[in-house]
Amino acid sequence: MTVGISKLRGGRIKNMTELMTPDETASYLRVTKKTIYRLAQLSRIPAVKVGQQWRFRKTELDEWLHRTSTGTTANILVIDDEEIIRSLFRETLEDSGHKVTTAATGSKGVELVRQRDFDLVFLDLKMPGTDGAEVLRQIKSIKPDLPVAIITGYPNSDTMARALAQGPLGVMNKPFSEADIASVVANFLHITRKR
Repeated sequence: MTVGISKLRGGRIKNMTELMTPDETASYLRVTKKTIYRLAQLSRIPAVKVGQQWRFRKTELDEWLHRTSTGTTANILVIDDEEIIRSLFRETLEDSGHKVTTAATGSKGVELVRQRDFDLVFLDLKMPGTDGAEVLRQIKSIKPDLPVAIITGYPNSDTMARALAQGPLGVMNKPFSEADIASVVANFLHITRKR
């Protein structure tokens, strides 16, 4: 739902400091800027148009997140070669009521995507064997609409550039905490459930 501009003074919005840019909103929600623009254009996220630019109020985003995620659970796949990362995701997300499946290799992750339905995939970018960009390509060829979030400790690598070209829903930079994982899942669920 696009939010109308209600606080006008002489054709100008009062208190422009309340508004966040698409870059700030993407960072806050931990999704790509492309996702923010798409949601705003489809009126699926609270947004206002200031001139030709989209702007977002943090308080309205917080209300939207709360309203759309209460009681929502998901079937999540985590593909990462590090056992500690897979365990962190499993423990964090299962405590919130989500169903979590893990895979230690990209090929196992692709096999699971073929066999089951998932709401969201977390995919490590750098793994032995097939890298995350190639695994993302294979996942998208099987289920083009399946949201995939990239997990990486190498945000400026060539592999990351290849992955970003395929349009992942978001990127999660290592290191991260349990709170970061929970926040990312809540944000993704809002976006994906609204499609």
